[in-house]
Amino acid sequence: MAGLTDPDLLFPPENRSLARTLYAGVKDLSIVSPHGHTDPRWYAQNEPFPDPAQLLIVPDHYIFRMLFSQGVRLEELGIAGLDGAPVEADGRVIWRRFAEHYYLFRGTPTRLWLDHVFEHLFGIQEPLTATTADRCYDTIATLLQRDDYRPRALFERFNIEVIATTEGALDDLKWHRMIRDGGWGGRVVTAYRPDAVVDPDFEGFAANLDRLGEITGCDTGTWAGYLDAHRKRRAYFKEFGATSSDHGHPTAETANLSDAAAKELFDRVRGGSDDERERRLFRAQMLTEMAKMSRDDGLVMQIHPGSWRNHSSGVFQKFGRDKGFDIPTRTDYVTALKPLLDCVGLERDLTVILFTLDETSYARELAPLAGVYPAVKLGPAWWFHDSPEGMRRFREMTTETAGFYNTVGFNDDTRAFPSIPARHDVARRVDCAFLARLVSEHRLREEEAHELARELAYTLAKKAYRL
Repeated sequence: MAGLTDPDLLFPPENRSLARTLYAGVKDLSIVSPHGHTDPRWYAQNEPFPDPAQLLIVPDHYIFRMLFSQGVRLEELGIAGLDGAPVEADGRVIWRRFAEHYYLFRGTPTRLWLDHVFEHLFGIQEPLTATTADRCYDTIATLLQRDDYRPRALFERFNIEVIATTEGALDDLKWHRMIRDGGWGGRVVTAYRPDAVVDPDFEGFAANLDRLGEITGCDTGTWAGYLDAHRKRRAYFKEFGATSSDHGHPTAETANLSDAAAKELFDRVRGGSDDERERRLFRAQMLTEMAKMSRDDGLVMQIHPGSWRNHSSGVFQKFGRDKGFDIPTRTDYVTALKPLLDCVGLERDLTVILFTLDETSYARELAPLAGVYPAVKLGPAWWFHDSPEGMRRFREMTTETAGFYNTVGFNDDTRAFPSIPARHDVARRVDCAFLARLVSEHRLREEEAHELARELAYTLAKKAYRL
């Protein structure tokens, strides 16, 4: 029986032979996963994953947002609300509902990832439908009980060299401590995500600053003490392998106020200012402060702007964050980043990785910025554009101005652990197809294409993230 994924997946007919050859040289390289959102608890406790629905459907907003768009209620997919009301708890029922709607994912990257997981991880050769749902469920459920399908075994099977999780500034990192002290050889590091204590619009902001002060012993009622608290937390995260920080701001706006002006602004925001301009300016100032701290302590800085988080107020109030309602917005980089770049953009030992959900900015803004500022690098196609077409557009729109070496390879940025090999495989295939095209057009020598294929699949991520 033919498999679910074709060996020539994503290789165009006109350059297929060379794309195959380039891909053969990189397909088995170790995975460097420098940015993502898998749960460190999995690696720390190494317990069997739950049933197929809890593993593949309930945590994955790519899946449930699509089903929700077609009228499937989140409760029917096992998504719990904040009010504690009953939801569907039978994994088989959730799985059947998913299988009945699997056709919705035709043509999407989610379909590519899931078919790869079904075939290469669980050995399933038949398409998922309402008819095959129970057979597929039983196959996966049986395998998940085996020791070689526990998190650490899969980490090794996936050939992961290093994976970074992402924790908030107030996290005690107990799971990372358990991993570090447990004697297992897998390399799992954290990353510093301070949104809850730098964004005045984040729920519980004032209480979060109080807690930050308790954790660090710093007076977070003052500007100087607040900054010291960040420095202490960043140092603590570095003890658990952190090489990067991550910042999910609504915009890329930055500011570079005098210390006196920043102190006055902090006092107003700390006191609960309801002035949107002040809250926005504070976020902008904090991006620059984080960049200055990265210059000093060596953490690579990632900026993920331009998402209108929790766009549906009703879903957010009922279910909370991360329920599929984060929507891209237009983002300015040239003007917005100038204060930060005036401050630290020429630093050769600083790395600021920029991501975008606004593809119109690739050629107009991001590639020119990365193509001249030593501190700036471009992150890969992100989130809604983490797709074959999105990756191709990224290369086409940035390479001529920024080159390959002002980009940082690939990161999967996922919560869906089983999909990590599939996501890296898609990225490697797309890049090999792009390189094959450049060779066929005599814009690149074949030996250079082989070298670049390895750089894009492996080396650039290690170098950029200092792993």
